[in-house]
Amino acid sequence: MAASKVQAFWNHPAGPKTIHFWAPTFKWGISIANIADFSKPPENISYPQQIAVTCTGLIWSRYSMVITPKNWNLFSVNVAMAGTGLAQLSRKITHDYFSDTDAAVQKE
Repeated sequence: MAASKVQAFWNHPAGPKTIHFWAPTFKWGISIANIADFSKPPENISYPQQIAVTCTGLIWSRYSMVITPKNWNLFSVNVAMAGTGLAQLSRKITHDYFSDTDAAVQKE
């Protein structure tokens, strides 16, 4: 039973013998780096970079569900990219527009 599932995975059109497996697998590095950046101060977050990460995640998530065969690895990595991009953008927007430290400086 397990051997047949492994063989089915191995021979799948988006399996490890194809670029359709390895490209999204290595793309996880972008999401992992974005998660690691949560520990950095929001001043260092780049709007253009995070907008690009978010839009890439949203566009390719949709595309991965339209193509045949469905590539769940591509879908999941792009959902993660969109999610981490949105989280970083929300950190940056909160810091830039809703920060209490800016209000304290302006009162002085």
